[in-house]
Amino acid sequence: MKIRLSSVMVDDQDKALSFYTDMLGFVKKTDIPIGSARWLTVASPDEQEKVELVLEPTAFPPARRYQKELFDAGIPATAFASDDLQAEYDRMRGLGVVFRSAPAKAGPVTVAVFEDTCGNLIQLYELK
Repeated sequence: MKIRLSSVMVDDQDKALSFYTDMLGFVKKTDIPIGSARWLTVASPDEQEKVELVLEPTAFPPARRYQKELFDAGIPATAFASDDLQAEYDRMRGLGVVFRSAPAKAGPVTVAVFEDTCGNLIQLYELK
């Protein structure tokens, strides 16, 4: 068994695609129209054939409520790994990404949390 897809709900797929590619550095992998939405995925440029992140539209009302409740409670929707969290933090802040927390040690990991402009908090972590 392997993980090939994971998803994050987004309130606007176009805005999400722009943020996840322009600000985070992911690449668009799949973009297939499906009714009023799209099957839209991004991937790490270094690992495009491994895990894809589905930018899932929040058209289903319970999905919107769940996303909002997580955001309002300060709970990240997902987490991304970084080999150099401080460098990513500095780069992303330079691009205007809003961070809820600066890099902080938490035992063997360093973590930071940012807003993805699409209704989510995302945790960035580095394991050392």
